[in-house]
This record gives sequence, structure tokens and C-alpha cells, in this order.
Amino acid sequence: MTDILTTAAAERRTVLGVTRSSSGRVWRERIDSMLGSQALALSQRTGLPDVVGRVLVGRGVGLEQASRFLEPSLRDLMPDPSSLQDMDAAAKRVADALSARMPMAVFGDYDVDGATSTALLLRYFRTLGVDPQFYIPDRIIDGYGPNPNAIGQLRNGGAQLLITVDCGSTSFEAFAEAKRVGLDVVVLDHHQVGESYPEVCALVNPNRQDDLSGQGHLAAVGVTFLFLVALNRELRQRGIAQLPDLMGLLDLVALGTVCDVVPLKGLNRAYVVKGLQVMHQRRNVGLAALCDISRVNGKPSPYHLGFMLGPRINAGGRIGDSGLGTRLLISDSRDEAEHVAATLERLNQERQAIEAVMLEEGDSQAYQKLDSQGEAPPVLLTGADNWHPGVVGLIASRLKERYRRPSFAIAFNESGVGTGSGRSISGVDLGAAVRAAVDAGILEKGGGHAMAAGLTVRRERLDELTAFFDQALSESVAHAARDHELTLDGVLAPGGATLDLLETLEKAGPYGASHPEPVFAFPSVRIKYADVIGKGHVRVTIATNDGPALKAIAFKAEDQPLGQALLGARGKSLHLAGVLSVDTWQGQAKPQLRILDAADPATTTLARMSRV
Repeated sequence: MTDILTTAAAERRTVLGVTRSSSGRVWRERIDSMLGSQALALSQRTGLPDVVGRVLVGRGVGLEQASRFLEPSLRDLMPDPSSLQDMDAAAKRVADALSARMPMAVFGDYDVDGATSTALLLRYFRTLGVDPQFYIPDRIIDGYGPNPNAIGQLRNGGAQLLITVDCGSTSFEAFAEAKRVGLDVVVLDHHQVGESYPEVCALVNPNRQDDLSGQGHLAAVGVTFLFLVALNRELRQRGIAQLPDLMGLLDLVALGTVCDVVPLKGLNRAYVVKGLQVMHQRRNVGLAALCDISRVNGKPSPYHLGFMLGPRINAGGRIGDSGLGTRLLISDSRDEAEHVAATLERLNQERQAIEAVMLEEGDSQAYQKLDSQGEAPPVLLTGADNWHPGVVGLIASRLKERYRRPSFAIAFNESGVGTGSGRSISGVDLGAAVRAAVDAGILEKGGGHAMAAGLTVRRERLDELTAFFDQALSESVAHAARDHELTLDGVLAPGGATLDLLETLEKAGPYGASHPEPVFAFPSVRIKYADVIGKGHVRVTIATNDGPALKAIAFKAEDQPLGQALLGARGKSLHLAGVLSVDTWQGQAKPQLRILDAADPATTTLARMSRV
């Protein structure tokens, strides 16, 4: 199916004749006419609406896989944990520690994946009557991953076994110190690594080069859950009958999986489907408190996890206490959970204020780098002395979206050393370029993957780094820029956006990385109302001449071409494109459109496409 999608890509038609939207994109069908026939056959076989058939086929789901895909099962998709290298050794070592009542510690990363992985282990161990220490490093003071100082603190606190989650695969210095002080180590990770590994009791990482499990798409929390499956099995074989209920912990797995933006395919998708069901039951007191303060009502979705819950948990690691997220997720006290959730809410608001100031300065720097045709350089490098190191990744992401270029934001200290974070565009491997710059001696250190990378650079090497990136990435950036398009799944009228349709589309979800949300075009809809609300959001009401109205919103669009197009079209017609969702404001469920793009009907030629 994937090969067919790739072959057909060049044959996909434009939608509504839009070749340059308000954001400069071509609107293109996700599937061509041949795949459209397959979508029709799938709909007829499953009894689903045609548009849902198009959504499934457009995401590589064939006729034979549809039934299983619509009802994903952990039992069917869960691999044997032993297929992961070192998994059995890890389970045996931890089981030995539990049997001997050996003091343990858990070391997790400061992001959501690290917090959920740490909380997953702590909740499991507490059920068995064991309460390990945990350590979440400070992003600025400690940096990423275990360090000798933290190792010393944990050993002095009595720990004899350390489990690291979402980090540790390259912590040679820290684990040499652990060996020196007599602290055994088990690593549960998912980051890409080289050919050599630190000396530990077990290193479980599906992305290590000698691992043949095929589970490299898992987030760390997904690897950690597989470890608990293996540990449950090991303890059961040792005669322990009362074991923790792993299914009740899947809300944490879903949260970490979505927020780490790993592909929602296979086991990951099953994790999220089942985890959202557990989260809706509000078993986790801390998650429930976070949902309340984030105003997440009704059934949670990946959007809620990725854009509402995740940023608040991350706020602690960015500008406050990095351990707050873990403390919230392991809390069983409603009072404590509400207090921590309120603290994270305040920190998130502070983070937003810091981000706004930094973004304005970063945008000004980026604008000054535009050439006479208004084009940005292949890679945007921005930075300042007063920038907060915990927020640079967010600035890089915003600049990447605004200029459609790989972008870095760098915070420099008083010594002229900059800590930066970069975000890339599809088709440009930023991590490989950063590693090459390290090998060339331009960067102090750096790494990452295709879509995101981090680096440390001295101020005096910035011009050299810019030239290096220009040479390494100009061709791939130019190619990616030519392919700037918005892919759509169908055409709807506002009246076709019903709760019944949304409920049916939900069966093809959840949506996220590598399984994108369905995007629909709404042709020549009249903008009955348009205004700015909140922090730069544009709210509109759309309708056709003979149909019901539909509420819609474009987030953070006020000062963007999309927002200006919406605000300037009051009483006029626009083609709109966006994602449908259920708005549960004041307890009443209604369809709502999240607008992604707009186009002027006067400049396009109406093209055919399936309409609902």
C-alpha cells in the first residue's frame, strides 16, 4: 500500500484549483482516482461512510487490514518483550533487586516521555510496596542524561540499583562513576546510538544497532511498558501471584507516546487507543487535576495530550522544577495534585510570556536575513544572550513554521557558549547535519534526529556554522520548499460536519505522527463573523447560502497571512481547509473546524473531488 501511495503521489489532483493559498501552499488530494476506488470498496466492505474509507486508504490501510485496524488489540500487536536485546537480563536484575528488597532509584529525562516513563516505574513499584528514589535532571544545571554528580547523590541516598528511562544509552562517564561507587545500572531508552555502549547490567533500546526487534518506533514510555510486561512475567515465574495491573497504567503510556511525537502505528497506536480509554476514567489523580486546570473536558484526544497536557508538564522542566511533572503523575493526593497542577499552569503561563518576547526578537533576526526576493537562507540561525535555554526549542519550532526553513534558536551564556535547539522541515535531515558539524569540529557537541536536533556552539563559530549548514542542506531545503503543499482527504459543506461523522472518523484514529488528522476543504463558504479572541486566535462563523453555520477557529493566526485573510473576508466567501473536532464548551457537544489554510475563490478554478 505504501508503494502505491508513493507512485500515485505525482498523479494527485489539486483541490478546488488552489495552487497558492494564503500560506503559499498547493492544496492536493491525498489519494488519486485508483486509490479512490479502493476507498470505495473498503467503505462498502466495512459499512463505513465513503469519506472514512478515503481517510483509511490515505493512511495506508488496505481492505484486508481495515477490520483489525479499526479495533486495535494490544494482545495482537504486543511483541514478545524478550525480542528486545537485553530485556531478559534487565527483568532478571530488577526482579533480583525486588526479591532482596534492594534500594533502587529511577533517573528520567526532563520531558514528558521521561516524566511518564519515570511515573510508570514508580507507580508499578509502589504497588509492590517499594518506593524508589527518583531524579529528574535540571535542564540547565545538569543537562541531558545521567551525570557523575547525580550518580553520587543517588548512591549516597542508599540506592544500589539505578534504572534510567529515556536516557542513558551514551552515558559512558556517568556509568563509569556508577561502577566505581558500586551502583548497578539498567538502561531503558529509545534514542539512536552508535556501535559502542556503556558498561551496564542491561541496556534495553530497540534502536541499538544489534537489536532486531523492529520496535524502534516506540517512545521510551512504550519501551518501559514492555519492560514491565517482561518483569511481570519474571516475577510470576518466581511465584509472586499479586502483580500490578499494567492495563491501568496505559494512560501514562498514551501521554508519553503522543507527546514524544513517535509514529502512531502498530503497537504505538494500540497504546494510545487503550490509554485514552483509561485516561477518560480519570484513575490517575494527578492527570485528572491537570485535565481540570487545562479545561480538558469529555473524552481526551491526542490533540489534548499533545497541545494542552504536555506543554504544562514540560513547563516545569523548561523554566521551573524539572521534577514537578513526575510528582504530579505519581500523586494519589487530590490536594497535592491540585497544588502541583496549579504550579505547572503558572509556569506554563510564564513560559508563554518568555516565549512571546523571544519569538519577537527571533523573528526580527530572521527577517533581517531575508534576501531581496524575501527568501530565507537554507537554515535560520537565531540567538541572544538573554534567551532562556529552556524555551529555545519552542522558538525554533515557531520560526520553522513561519519561514518554512530548518531553524535554530540559541541561548548564549556570559562566556559566549550557546546552547541551541533546532527543528526541521519534512525531507531535511537536521540531525545528520549537526553530527557532521560536530565531526568537522565546528560544534562543541550536538546530536538529534531528522526533525529535531540540539547543539552547543561558541559565538565566534556561528558564521562558520552557517556556511557549513548552507553547503550541507541547501539542496534538500530547496527541494522541500518546492513540495510545499497541504494534503486533503475530502470536500465538505458546513452542514456535512456532523457529530455522527466525527464519531465515525474517530474510529480511524487516534491521529498523530505518521497518522495525520483528516483535513477537509470547505468550498466558497461565507464568513458570517470574524474576530480576534484570546492570544491572537481568529474565531469565525462560516455557512453556505442554504445550510447551517459552523463555528471555526484559526489558532495564533492574527498576525499571519491566514488570520489577515479571514479578518478581511467578513461578509465574503473563502475556500477554507481544516481539521474537524468536537467542541464541548459549557457541556454541549458541537462540531468545530480548526482552520489551517484559506484561499480566495476568485483566484482558483473549481476542481472535482468527493464531497460529503
